[in-house]
Amino acid sequence: MPLSYQKYLALDQLLEIQTPRSDGPEHDETLFIIIHQTYELWFKQILHDLSFIQNAFQQGNQSEIFQGFKRVLCILKVLVNQTDILETMTPVAFNGFRERLDTASGFQSAQFRELEIVLGQRNKFVLSRFDKQSKEYKKLDALLGQPSLWDSFLLFLKNHNCQIPETSLHRDLSCSTSSSVEVQAELIKIYHKRSSFMEMCERFVDLDEGIQEWRYRHVKMVERTIGMQGGTGGSTGVDYLKESIFKPLFPDLWEIRVSL
Repeated sequence: MPLSYQKYLALDQLLEIQTPRSDGPEHDETLFIIIHQTYELWFKQILHDLSFIQNAFQQGNQSEIFQGFKRVLCILKVLVNQTDILETMTPVAFNGFRERLDTASGFQSAQFRELEIVLGQRNKFVLSRFDKQSKEYKKLDALLGQPSLWDSFLLFLKNHNCQIPETSLHRDLSCSTSSSVEVQAELIKIYHKRSSFMEMCERFVDLDEGIQEWRYRHVKMVERTIGMQGGTGGSTGVDYLKESIFKPLFPDLWEIRVSL
């Protein structure tokens, strides 16, 4: 039998995994499930493309670097726009099935934690939300010892005759990306003398801004739906989410703005 659209996309399996737990079920629980499953699919694609970008940095392929950034930035816009759909669900509708979430929480999204780690935001505390024997825990723990996207960029710059300090190239990978006066000095030179590398820097800024925009929309969506009460799964809800906004992933690129 020839391959069909249905089989290629495994639609029989895909369309069977939206399983509301509420009685009835509540009408908007299907939307809630589909939106969050879609987020996870987009996280998977972003991670796939970030790996592509890191490999392109390693190979020195500038065309593929820009191609990868373009796609990731487009996906981030989709993630932000999906919030509009979720906000069509009223607080009353959400409360109709919220208790069915039990201990489940978006804070348990292993892929989003993976995304944060790849982008340089590293904190071993996030591992505490996962069982030590789980594949999610093992994958995240391993990622904490691997170079971030920013680390790959700095090595790329070093390989193209930029003066990147050894302390930045051989830093403790388990820690989040921190600012460096020496790196900033080289970035300022790049902005004035190396236009193609400057454009790469600007794509990092776009990426940082895109993540912050999605975080902000997510926070406001949660606040609009449940107010300031605690979140599901024992999280502190909006208060916790607000702490994550406006923390730059690539601080050097923001700090040099006053010197350009």
